[in-house]
Amino acid sequence: MAGAINEAKLHDFVGKMLGDLGGAMSVPTVRIGLRLGLFDALAQAPATAAELADRAGGLHERYVREWALAQAANGYVDFDPATDLFSLSPEQAMVFENRDSPVYLAGAFELVAAMIEAEAKVEECFRKGSGVRWGDHAGCLFCATGAFFRPGYVNNIVQSWIPALDGVEAKLRQGAKVADVGCGVGFSTLLMAEAWPESSFTGYDFHEPSIVEARRHAADHGLGERVRFEVATAKEIAGREFDLVTMYDCLHDMAIRAAAPPICGASWRRAAAG
Repeated sequence: MAGAINEAKLHDFVGKMLGDLGGAMSVPTVRIGLRLGLFDALAQAPATAAELADRAGGLHERYVREWALAQAANGYVDFDPATDLFSLSPEQAMVFENRDSPVYLAGAFELVAAMIEAEAKVEECFRKGSGVRWGDHAGCLFCATGAFFRPGYVNNIVQSWIPALDGVEAKLRQGAKVADVGCGVGFSTLLMAEAWPESSFTGYDFHEPSIVEARRHAADHGLGERVRFEVATAKEIAGREFDLVTMYDCLHDMAIRAAAPPICGASWRRAAAG
């Protein structure tokens, strides 16, 4: 190994690595807490481990205590040794409990887990020079991606992104025909449909499981009659003469960006985010 070791640089680098590894090791426990409703239960009020275990549906206290202490060590929840109470601060709740918060990050933890699960497939790409198709990744990557982007959509599409387009919001209030290209599981499409009930919306995505999930979301929100979801690549979209075409967080993933979408024309506007 060339060169002398700088002890201070080595110390700083190892400290960074331990911090990174500590963050990585938090992913499984956070996911467990999200799935079991522990963050939601703790957001109700401060609790001992026993109270939290009971509040979350009768979980085993010993495991809940170990989980809560690990989250406290991470700084993800608060702990008062004097009262033996765990609690969730307003800031922590915005990240782990408030699903409409702009910084709700449950989806990010699911994304990391899916990436780790797909490691072997990506490694094989290094040997063959191939790629991993969106639908072939491990786990529910598309669900995690939808969950990750949803907070941004909830807090920006209706409030700032669409209003920033000259004349578009007025047209949507009157009744417009909208295509949401690369809609994924449909969160962006449905948020627009709820905000502007006079308009009609069609979400397009090449990934069929995402469209299946989007249709389920539409039915759950009672929007099935006014919102359609179709399986199609951007180049395959048959519709024309849309008043508005949106593309949220997808254009950078398209293989041939110059060709997407083929529904461009003088009569429509495009809103691209991400």
